[in-house]
Amino acid sequence: MTKRNKIIYWIATIWLSLGMISTGTVQLLKLKGDGPGSLDSMTHLGYPPYFVTLLGVSKILGVVALLIPKFPLLKEWAYAGFFFMMSGAIFTHIAAGNSIGEIFPSLLLLILIVVSWYFRPSDRKIISVNHLNKSLA
Repeated sequence: MTKRNKIIYWIATIWLSLGMISTGTVQLLKLKGDGPGSLDSMTHLGYPPYFVTLLGVSKILGVVALLIPKFPLLKEWAYAGFFFMMSGAIFTHIAAGNSIGEIFPSLLLLILIVVSWYFRPSDRKIISVNHLNKSLA
């Protein structure tokens, strides 16, 4: 992995982690307001309060999975969960007729997810069986 790719990975991963931790904390504490992930904005979109708690816990656990060393399969699941979570958020905002300003935080996090996943170091990737078989032959 080149130094450039490592820098891109860590910048994207740190920003992704900060975004998920901040919105996850807001959701866990069920803070009111109109900011991203707040209880008021989520109930406005039609989500029940218990779902907001589930999202908050999932985001924080996902960040832990991304940042701890090893466990590449767990990291893949965290990336997948984040991807579906932010895709769903974008779709929900569009379906609710929200402005691009309200959609942008979810879109930015989705882009950071893809960039972080794409540039992740090899020790954070799952080794494919075909690749393993070729290296053993």
